[in-house]
Amino acid sequence: MINQVEGFLNKLRIEKSASKLTIMSYRTDLNQFFDFLADNYKVEKSQITHEMITHQVVRQYLAMLQDNDFKRTSIARKLASIRSFVKYLCREGIISGNPIAAVSTPKQDKRLPKFLYPEEMEILLNAPDDSHLGIRDKAILETLYATGIRVSELVNLDLQDVDLEEELIRVWGKGSKERIVPFGKMAKFSLLKYIDEARPKLINTKNKQENALFLNKNGTRLSDRSIRNILNKYLDATALQQKISPHAIRHSFATHLLNNGADLRSVQELLGHIKLSTTQIYTHLTKENIKAIYTDTHPRR
Repeated sequence: MINQVEGFLNKLRIEKSASKLTIMSYRTDLNQFFDFLADNYKVEKSQITHEMITHQVVRQYLAMLQDNDFKRTSIARKLASIRSFVKYLCREGIISGNPIAAVSTPKQDKRLPKFLYPEEMEILLNAPDDSHLGIRDKAILETLYATGIRVSELVNLDLQDVDLEEELIRVWGKGSKERIVPFGKMAKFSLLKYIDEARPKLINTKNKQENALFLNKNGTRLSDRSIRNILNKYLDATALQQKISPHAIRHSFATHLLNNGADLRSVQELLGHIKLSTTQIYTHLTKENIKAIYTDTHPRR
């Protein structure tokens, strides 16, 4: 598919007089999509074929972008790049029909974020067993809930980013912006156990210098998709009612803080949101909070 991409970009350059910046944007969008395809199909990027570009896979890709907090405008642009490339493949006779013609951009403007109640979160956090992979998974879940960091931020953590003594994690967020996020005693205990007991068993003997905090069975850095698979495994095991994405743990973190009296500005800082309006979506109230407020404030309660 690499040759087809270069042909597509050349066509844009020559026939559409596309600027260098536009070409770079298309190249970046397609490279990111191909990274997803390679991870999804467990192949090298050089082995990707046009048959792998399906309606379902593109929808999964858009869902992944949404889970990782990409703006709706960014998702729309990335989808437009993929659509343009697929249309080029159709025009060139490389494929006979457009497999993604019916794909639409996910709507998320008015959707309240899904979250777990504290009791449900407790069940999920206690689901992993005491195997070395279970210890790793518990550390992952505890860290996500204790810090509210994005999955993309979690998988990019290195050992040196975690200060266990001070109970702080250095996170590199969107736009490579650094922030410091605290975590509590439960997450500290799980991280210590993982680093001391489980991580050494996952380290690849050929690559003992791997700096990634969370490792897969091959001793290399976990991917976003791996975290999704880990979460789904424990959701199935615990039989929790709703199906959620890993990002819902971040939603739960913010919701629980606000419901317990945290101020919006502090939660904004912890989440790494640039705009306060982004954080305000978490100010929805649970039924229990609404009833408590009513009972405490209505004169005829």
